[in-house]
Amino acid sequence: MKVDYKEILKKAEQYKPEISKFLRDMIAIPSESCDEKKVIQRIFQEMKLVGFDKIDIDPMGNILGYIGNGKTLIAMDAHIDTVGVGNIDNWDYDPYKGYEDDEIIIGRGATDQEGGMACMVYAGKIIKELKLEDDYTFLVTGTVQEEDCDGLCWQYIIEQSKIKPEFVVSTEPTSCRIHRGQRGRMEIKVETTGISCHGSAPERGDNAIFKMGYILNELQDLNKKLKHDDFLGKGTLTVSEIFFSSPSRCAVADGCSISIDRRLTFGETWESALQEIRDLFSVKKSNAVVSMYNYNKPSYTGLVYPTKSYFPTWVLKENHDVCKSLVSAYKELFHEDPVVDKWTFSTNGVSIMGRYGIPCIGFGPGHEDQAHAPNEKTWKKELVKATAMYAAIPSLYLKQKI
Repeated sequence: MKVDYKEILKKAEQYKPEISKFLRDMIAIPSESCDEKKVIQRIFQEMKLVGFDKIDIDPMGNILGYIGNGKTLIAMDAHIDTVGVGNIDNWDYDPYKGYEDDEIIIGRGATDQEGGMACMVYAGKIIKELKLEDDYTFLVTGTVQEEDCDGLCWQYIIEQSKIKPEFVVSTEPTSCRIHRGQRGRMEIKVETTGISCHGSAPERGDNAIFKMGYILNELQDLNKKLKHDDFLGKGTLTVSEIFFSSPSRCAVADGCSISIDRRLTFGETWESALQEIRDLFSVKKSNAVVSMYNYNKPSYTGLVYPTKSYFPTWVLKENHDVCKSLVSAYKELFHEDPVVDKWTFSTNGVSIMGRYGIPCIGFGPGHEDQAHAPNEKTWKKELVKATAMYAAIPSLYLKQKI
């Protein structure tokens, strides 16, 4: 099948107003993790409007739209939950009413990650209008709870719905570059215990916070020594939360715990990351307990699908057919070489490829530095580029695979 890439780009540009409106409609609906029902309903309406052949909402609340019924299942994914707005004083515009001009759209979710959803839906419309259907099924997923627990949605899709695409394009923001991997992550808890007593005679007790102080110093040093990978970069850790228990402000604390955000580079595992902390002198001396958090919050449908808070590292080789297909699609559409890189943050790829080995690759509108930021924005020219790419990738992949 001959593909007219100029016509794909022309269609993507033609639909820029519709893509922008759809994105602004999604932004206007608050959709933090576990509260995505209304934005899912809005996506359902748009998929139906542009002519998707089948639309499902699974028991977790993910929306799955299909075009075609060929034997090769090619999926593209956007999580459609967002983080909160933070301090409203940091926003120049209402986070949900947003702002739009000829070049940009501002609002919570503009980049992370509802822009990708708007582009995928209109890529489906272009595929149908230009008769780009081939022996593939185009699956667009709008997934939930990613900001709370990245990849949980795809654990459910793969394990329970038994859906296993040949590959998945993540539409997380890449500045319209091709991203082929990311560091993994995990959420670790360290707990110390002590004995409380009156604060006027602290020598009678055993202060759990003081014990934690030594651990914090060693963790800071450990971060400097973590493994480095030439592509993904260095593993990191940071302390993100601290908690305590004490009978009163006039007492010695009898408990203290911290949360650690641990980023895992290639070659690191959850076992090795826990053991590095358990081996610290201060941890051993204080008999601190080191463990991994669990996640068990219900989705907006009420479904609970518990998992360990471990999100594996993944890397797709640069010479993989999927990566080569995206590079070819970019060259055909834009007549220049793409930048092939990696994400700094985490995506649903932690499950898609990290857990299950399904090839995953990224291409998305918007920039990483806009994620979770006040005055979050995306660029309309990138929405057009991403829409064209999503429409071109499936048929080009089949052509290169032959």
